[in-house]
Amino acid sequence: MKLLRFLLLPLLLGGLTVSPAQAQRRATQAPAAGVFVDKEGVLRWTDSKREVALFGVNYTAPFAHAYRAHQRVGADVEQAIRQDVYHLARMGVDAFRVHVWDVEITDTLGNLQQNEHLRLLDFLLAELKQRGIKTILTPIAYWNNGYPEPDSGTGFSSIYSKAEAYVNPRAIAAQERYLTQFLNHQNPYTKRLLRDDPDIIAFEVCNEPRYHEPKAQVTDFANRMVRAMRATGLQKPIFYNIAENYPVHEAILDANVDGITFQWYPQGLVSGHELRGNLLPYVDQYPIPYRNDPRFKRRAKMVYEFESADVLQPIMYPLMARSFREAGFQWATQFAYDPLAIAPYNTEYQTHYLNLAYTPAKALSLLIAGKVFREVKRSQPFRRYPADSTFGPFRVSYRQQLSEMNTEEEFYHTNSTRTQPKKPAKLQHVAGVGSSPLVTYGGSGAYFLDRLAAGIWRLEVLPDAVPVRDPFETASLRKAVTYLEWNEQPLTVNLPGLGADFSLRGLNPGNPAQATASGTRLTVRPGVYLLAARGQSTAAFGADTPLGALKLGEFVAPAPTKQPPLLRHQPYAQATAGQPLRLRVLVGGAGPQDSLLLVAQHFYGRTRTLPMTRGAGATAEAEVPAELLYPGLLRYWVVLKRPGQPALTFPGGAEGQPRDWDFFSPQRWEVPVVAAGTPVSLYQPARDQPRTEVRGTENAFSGWADYVTSAPDGALALRLVVPTTKADAGPAAPGPSVSLRAYFADYLTGRASELGGVKELVVKARSNQPAAAVKVALLTKDAAAYAAPLRLSAEWQTIRIPLSRLQPDALLITPRPYPGFLPLQFRPASQPPQLRLSEAEVLQVVVNGPAVGAPIQVDIESVQLQ
Repeated sequence: MKLLRFLLLPLLLGGLTVSPAQAQRRATQAPAAGVFVDKEGVLRWTDSKREVALFGVNYTAPFAHAYRAHQRVGADVEQAIRQDVYHLARMGVDAFRVHVWDVEITDTLGNLQQNEHLRLLDFLLAELKQRGIKTILTPIAYWNNGYPEPDSGTGFSSIYSKAEAYVNPRAIAAQERYLTQFLNHQNPYTKRLLRDDPDIIAFEVCNEPRYHEPKAQVTDFANRMVRAMRATGLQKPIFYNIAENYPVHEAILDANVDGITFQWYPQGLVSGHELRGNLLPYVDQYPIPYRNDPRFKRRAKMVYEFESADVLQPIMYPLMARSFREAGFQWATQFAYDPLAIAPYNTEYQTHYLNLAYTPAKALSLLIAGKVFREVKRSQPFRRYPADSTFGPFRVSYRQQLSEMNTEEEFYHTNSTRTQPKKPAKLQHVAGVGSSPLVTYGGSGAYFLDRLAAGIWRLEVLPDAVPVRDPFETASLRKAVTYLEWNEQPLTVNLPGLGADFSLRGLNPGNPAQATASGTRLTVRPGVYLLAARGQSTAAFGADTPLGALKLGEFVAPAPTKQPPLLRHQPYAQATAGQPLRLRVLVGGAGPQDSLLLVAQHFYGRTRTLPMTRGAGATAEAEVPAELLYPGLLRYWVVLKRPGQPALTFPGGAEGQPRDWDFFSPQRWEVPVVAAGTPVSLYQPARDQPRTEVRGTENAFSGWADYVTSAPDGALALRLVVPTTKADAGPAAPGPSVSLRAYFADYLTGRASELGGVKELVVKARSNQPAAAVKVALLTKDAAAYAAPLRLSAEWQTIRIPLSRLQPDALLITPRPYPGFLPLQFRPASQPPQLRLSEAEVLQVVVNGPAVGAPIQVDIESVQLQ
């Protein structure tokens, strides 16, 4: 699947849910003999016989692009690993997995090379060990090291392809030689052979192989790799990938392996932009088609990779973790955690983005997901979404963009929440983004509070994270997508036992802060602090005081971003005439002393300069008065004024102001102002390319898309294509073949007052096959789908569908989830209520196949409400 990701990209151009003390206990109490798989396929700790449940990440700093990118930004890779492992421990991660880039540490014969990549892997394993984090390694990755750059690896995977690796005798011999030497390699930092290190609990033979019939050849190869590994004296469980090659999955079930491995990319990969809308149904369950096979039941189950790709919402991971446990998994590791040094740019696989400093809410959702994974019982059944969005101490809300955990001792949240902690007096750990009944915080970074003693807490505050660009666009080390800012922010703390007028003392190096709260309020900058109730002595706590596997004064945060100020803003598609319009921008790189002005103009008519109000989370907003909102074109700019420096005008960041005589930048934002009753635009192909998802369903008649122009006016139209069924594909059953998905909720904001009067959905479209089965659907914030058929002809038609004809229907899960055996459609557990347009947010157009005789072509020029 990763190879597909590499090919698509250029084309598309828990703790501290676990306290430090708990982490130390985990490290010191780890069973020396590791783990074993019992007769029922349950992975258990050897000493206690308790079930294993470990949750964490993949992380690739020693290899490939991550290694090279560290060098380009001037980062010391060893120091970077230390910093990242600290953050992983801070997030409660207790599992690490990586597919080793064998191409960088072998020659073409499979001999292990003692080089910098291997040394850094050894160093990483030693750092993880110190934090109590367990490891499963996948020694063979099966591809070169170039992505997203040219290849430079010289090992055996540089000359043998995946499809060749299991049938070419020389490739097989190279893999046997490499596996033998890799397992017998001694880590110079731990002084352990990799096969004997108790913190490396298992091995997965190879990453995402590519197999085909006959099955016997696949089984023979898997068994041969296992024999080579066992011949070294390895006694740990050996896992094997089964999800990548579903047509030959029985070959792996017949192999002599202890466990089998899966991945999950629930909404595909590499969209090239952020996916928006309610995607929680995509992670509602993970049904495995052969789950009742006795061969499956006696194997341990591992998720080697998962990710909510192209999604920033901090709500996906907890439900993914719950679905994994329901399916019986005991290990799950996200792919891939972004190294801190290059996280500003998200060049480490642009379709993924996760870092504690740069994506704080998403990182805390991973922390909560880890707690879900450890708390939920293996194979515990759940109701289907949305009934499952609250379970045990956990709550997930799409509307609030909130994942939450609330127990007597722990309280975690990914966004501001009004939930009352269960037992405030018993709390030991708190972490959040935003505010809660316990903490009111003005910044946008993550913060952590850990109780050290009665009336004494450790506070850790990370810098503000400002997302200035879509992180899933084409990536570059020359383009930051998130700014970090070290701002002073107001903080109010209401913790039982801390009381009012508590003291604050800085702990991390270079942090001399000392203050006394005014009541329960004070101001903080990024750093680590001791908070102590009035009269409480903190003399026993210093920066070097051990706290489990950590020290109290440990703190990792990058310096403030040194790039020009940047504004992020999405103009409305339309605005209603005669009504004031509130505009909001996100500002990165602006200091607290800087001011912002909105310059609004009705084309070449009246112009108003309006002060913008700075809000929370680096936002600023102003209201355009109704006097400028008469039918026509509103255009506007935002001016950033900085003391002692030239003013900057956005979009574009040009020096000067729009009303200067010599201001020449042509860039501006525009909003069409329309009379009430004008159709509300939902989709226009020319305008909406950056938010359009067109995907096939990976079946025998999977479709694709193109852009064409319509006659006679030459407007751009989106063409959905269903190719003719392949001759060797067998009989093709009707079903979804290709679909359009486009998010439009923000387009409705400027016309919100008129939605109550809308009566029809209006689609301008055509098809070369009038009998083609096409439907249009509106999806709501609750992931309910309302659909109606589109009756098309070969000529352009304007089709008017009364909203009353949109009936509840199955939601097509697109982009297509991976692995391919996962469900393609979702129906809510209960019948959804009647459609309310104010709740609608996503458009879908679905074309069903098969195409007989000639490809089906469906052209869409516009979709509107009227």
